[in-house]
Amino acid sequence: MTIDIDHLTEEELVELNHRIVERLNFLESMNTHHEMMQFKPGEQVSFEPPGRGRQIGTLVKYNKKTVTIITESGQKWNVSPHLLSKVKNKKSKGKVGDKVIDFPIKK
Repeated sequence: MTIDIDHLTEEELVELNHRIVERLNFLESMNTHHEMMQFKPGEQVSFEPPGRGRQIGTLVKYNKKTVTIITESGQKWNVSPHLLSKVKNKKSKGKVGDKVIDFPIKK
């Protein structure tokens, strides 16, 4: 598809630009939301921040563009959902289906 913009005025071009940027932001938001919905709060996930080893934690909250993860060491991270991987269930201390999340006690 070819769009001829040569005949548009400066005002029309600026308006077109605003509409394009708005549409791109909407599409990005929809994509991020779709990626977020692959994970559920309370689920174990992993991610690898630059310059650090793989971090494993529990998803605790959805944000606008990220999710909040509490790692096993108690750190709080806001991570883009496309950087997350699901962690295969490791044997838990509680019953199957237990929804309790153990947070380390800070001293």
